[in-house]
Amino acid sequence: MRIAKRAALAVAGILVLAVLVAFVLPRHAIVVRSTEIDAPPAAIYTLVGDLRHFNEWSPWSDLDPDTSYTFTGAVDGVGQTLNWQSDDPDVGSGSMEIVGLDPDRRVDLALHFGAEGEAISSLRLEPAGTGTSVTWTFDSDLGFNPIARYFGLIIDGRIGPDYEKGLAKLKAVVESPPPPTDG
Repeated sequence: MRIAKRAALAVAGILVLAVLVAFVLPRHAIVVRSTEIDAPPAAIYTLVGDLRHFNEWSPWSDLDPDTSYTFTGAVDGVGQTLNWQSDDPDVGSGSMEIVGLDPDRRVDLALHFGAEGEAISSLRLEPAGTGTSVTWTFDSDLGFNPIARYFGLIIDGRIGPDYEKGLAKLKAVVESPPPPTDG
């Protein structure tokens, strides 16, 4: 009986410690990735400032060709919303809405992943020499949920590579020569 009581106290102590440690962990899960693109900000903004072009450079667009996409809200600008639905767990379902625009400089997006939560994503465009530095960020407020705070420790490793892939695709799309014209 004594051993069972000590084991129960030890387990309870470990659980209390785990919860206390969770509240020392960061409240926000943040991912930041950047690349340099050999083009002016305006050429990049055309693609990142209009969600109708998102799948041209999205790191997730090739994962599930059966993903369904719909647009709601504004036709363009603030309020434009892209909704997606996929059975592939790497794509999932959700929506993104443009919540802020600073032409040729910044696009702010509200991301909604249903029961999985929400986040804010931004694309910043800054002139850099003859090109543009593009920085893509992800910020999820994990609140006071101790499990979410532990999950926040692995967000960079899960989303970071996708952001790198997306920025590489964006760079390739922007820097690729235009198709030849018949003439």
